[in-house]
Amino acid sequence: MKKLFAEFFGTYWLVFGGCGSAIFAAGYPELGIGFAGVALAFGLTVLTMAYAVGHISGGHFNPAVSFGLWAGGRFPAKDLIPYIIAQCIGAIAAAGTLYTIASGKAGFIIDNTKAGAFASNGFGAFSPDGYSLGSAFIAEFVLTLFFLLVILGATDKFANGGFAGIAIGLGLTLIHLISIPITNTSVNPARSLSQAIFTGGEPLSQVWLFWAAPILGAIAAGFIYKTLLQNHTEA
Repeated sequence: MKKLFAEFFGTYWLVFGGCGSAIFAAGYPELGIGFAGVALAFGLTVLTMAYAVGHISGGHFNPAVSFGLWAGGRFPAKDLIPYIIAQCIGAIAAAGTLYTIASGKAGFIIDNTKAGAFASNGFGAFSPDGYSLGSAFIAEFVLTLFFLLVILGATDKFANGGFAGIAIGLGLTLIHLISIPITNTSVNPARSLSQAIFTGGEPLSQVWLFWAAPILGAIAAGFIYKTLLQNHTEA
């Protein structure tokens, strides 16, 4: 249970910090943090929680990461469903907290006809810059694949594990710097689901892509790392 609580709190912090920065701070007049600030916020949530609870659960905070570690031989299949449930509950709880806070401002409303509403992900008309379903799928697949390669490499027994959290957090920051204009950046099915539930409408109907592409990219990365990159010799 401690592992599941660690995944709950880690995913909660990721959504609260990352999506919260997008909702409250990104477009704040004159002092807004913009895309770069949101990207850094997502990276910092993972970096901080990797060191806070990563030693308890492995610090996945993302269903795609769990699938990728399973494919790479680092995570047992029997724990996939419990981890994913804990991650999704944490993400939804964080989105609920964000919604409650945002509702305290007069005139607050989620306009689910606009791209990026309530930090939701999307493609086509719901992509921040109008990218197609195909473009969104490729971006999410490739970026999640490389995110898992970073995770698998940084946490390899031959790597300097003390710096793994920094590499992973900065990797997620880079991913957001690339792809916020494309899909508002997911690479995390739990993060996409939580925001889509509160947004509703078309963003909710598009959430399937932000499960399929990241999970497939993560699984591909797991097999690639295990078969092509991992050093199987003893130190």
